[in-house]
Amino acid sequence: MTLRKTLLAAAAAAALPVTASAHFLSTYTEEAVIGRPGEIPVKLIFWHPMDNGHVMDLAKPREFYMIHNGERTDLLDTLEPAAFEGAENTGEAFLGSVPVRRSGDYVLVTVPEPYYEESEDIHIQQITRVFLNRNGLPTDWDAIMGLPAEIQPLNRPYNVLVGSTFTGRVLSEGEPVPGAEIEIEYLASEPDIADSATTDATVTPPAGGTLVAISDANGYFTFGIPTAGWWGFAALGVGTETEFDGTELSQDAVIWIHASELE
Repeated sequence: MTLRKTLLAAAAAAALPVTASAHFLSTYTEEAVIGRPGEIPVKLIFWHPMDNGHVMDLAKPREFYMIHNGERTDLLDTLEPAAFEGAENTGEAFLGSVPVRRSGDYVLVTVPEPYYEESEDIHIQQITRVFLNRNGLPTDWDAIMGLPAEIQPLNRPYNVLVGSTFTGRVLSEGEPVPGAEIEIEYLASEPDIADSATTDATVTPPAGGTLVAISDANGYFTFGIPTAGWWGFAALGVGTETEFDGTELSQDAVIWIHASELE
């Protein structure tokens, strides 16, 4: 068990608040299915989305790029600092843009600088992916990228239906990770990109604490989708790097999917 998981378990046993278990890097766009071509604004926020909670200061990412039709386009230069006002505090965040022109999938990848969580004496780096699509043409959504920490979607992540299930596979450099702990969060308050601020939460966190799944022997996990909106999955500490700046590094794989009602 990693130090991060050990500390979280100890805090839970002592009935202490466990805000660190809900760290999530959000790569947020207002829509997952893009109706018209153009520059799509994207907000990068490191916060606690399920409880509309504390916003951590996000340093400029190491990498921010998109994959479309197998080709990589660097988007790092589109990022501009844009502090985000959460319900509890304001934290450093970024606003960027994604050029969506042709039909197909647009896989957005964010590789952040490790974040130091003082309460756990640990660095956290969440390699995060989100998937956009134009005109319903599938091109890149299920491709394995060989990242240090990665969740491969087994359902198209931009049109999951409420009441169905989502299956993912936890990978590290393309190899399955068995027994991975996957935290699951709902984006309870979708950010207002124009105002760079939170909105009113539409749900309350579950009474039993953070939702968790464990990957099987081949790295697979499945989750039933109860409501529409953005859902995030974070596989903790599955990456190849385990130390940064003299402390433990939890290199996590994060994926965001969008669910909708069948009308």
